[in-house]
Amino acid sequence: MAAKRPARQPDQRTAVGQAGRTAVGQAGQTAGTRAGQTAGTRAGQTAGTRAGRTARERARAELTSEIKAEARRQLAAGGAQQLSLRAVARELGMVSSAVYRYFPSRDDLLTALIIDAYDALGEAAEAAAGRLRQTAVRARWTAACHAVRDWAKAHPHEYALIYGSPVPGYQAPQETIGPAGRVPAVIGGTLAAARLPEAAGSEPLPGLLAEQARVVAAAIAPGVPGPVAARALIAWTQLFGMISFELFGQLVGSADPSDDFFGYAVQQMADFVGLPR
Repeated sequence: MAAKRPARQPDQRTAVGQAGRTAVGQAGQTAGTRAGQTAGTRAGQTAGTRAGRTARERARAELTSEIKAEARRQLAAGGAQQLSLRAVARELGMVSSAVYRYFPSRDDLLTALIIDAYDALGEAAEAAAGRLRQTAVRARWTAACHAVRDWAKAHPHEYALIYGSPVPGYQAPQETIGPAGRVPAVIGGTLAAARLPEAAGSEPLPGLLAEQARVVAAAIAPGVPGPVAARALIAWTQLFGMISFELFGQLVGSADPSDDFFGYAVQQMADFVGLPR
């Protein structure tokens, strides 16, 4: 009978290799699990931070809107001089210190209201002229003028804030200039699109006015001759003068209701600046 072969002992290298592979595999799984958990945690934290920030931003925007809405109610009730952050806080059920975190002073709140009013008025004029972009420039002029009046009649207290009596002690900051220029930019854009020649028969402009007209034309109506820009300035002041007279009761007994008067004046102003019929 053949002798039995001794049982084969496992190769140490094989055992070590298997053990190493097993250990590496387990370590890899563990590392992968930990990495996944860490990445997931970080992603969750990041998403939570973003969601939290967005929620805070929304809450701040909503409360800012509520503060300004209450301030507008106070404007309607007592005018800009009576506007008070403490009164706004009281009406909203807030402590005054909370309102000061949004608007550090009454003047900051006034500035926000003024910018909002200028922007809303500018948007109305831009939209009216923009809807008629493919039509004659005179139609755009007419539409913009009527849009300004319509907005003023719908928001008389906000109109008074930007075109009424100055608020004692308040000085409008630089950031109001851009929004205030939106309506003049619509008027200037209309004149620039008309490519008007220098007003026939117009007298030479006095020295200072000639320079002022040049600056105005460069800002809102590039290429428009100085005399035309000067006439546009006259028409601009006439537009807001008429609206102010109407809103503040100065036309009672003369041209009230003012619809026909205003429509006629808008066409006369268009003739005055030289817009073709």
